[in-house]
Amino acid sequence: MMTAAWLFGAGGVILIGIGGFFALARPALLPEDLRYLDRSAVEVTTAVPRLGRWLRWVFTVLGGYAVATGILTLYLAATGVRDGDLATVAVLAVAGASSIGVMAVVNLMLHSAFRWLLSAAAAVWIAATLVAVVS
Repeated sequence: MMTAAWLFGAGGVILIGIGGFFALARPALLPEDLRYLDRSAVEVTTAVPRLGRWLRWVFTVLGGYAVATGILTLYLAATGVRDGDLATVAVLAVAGASSIGVMAVVNLMLHSAFRWLLSAAAAVWIAATLVAVVS
């Protein structure tokens, strides 16, 4: 179970990093956002001048939730997974599927520049779950 604990711990660190990016560095609109909207940044800013500021707050909140999820994942990896608790593994598997899993799938659908990076992060989570179940 130690390998699974380390992999889940890595997943937690990844979520903390994603959350930090969302809270501190993510621009309000990425190039893929503008592609999806089929508008230029100037058109969006002109049409909805306060959208950028509002999205900054939204992404700060989302980032905080990602950091919190990462911290909880680290704790569960260091305690429950390390001790071989399969209920903890099940909770982390569902949490991973509903957090990084959904984010990876949506980014793949949008052809995001981050799709492969997020898919790799989801793969760490899947590997952690499989290693925990097999060991």
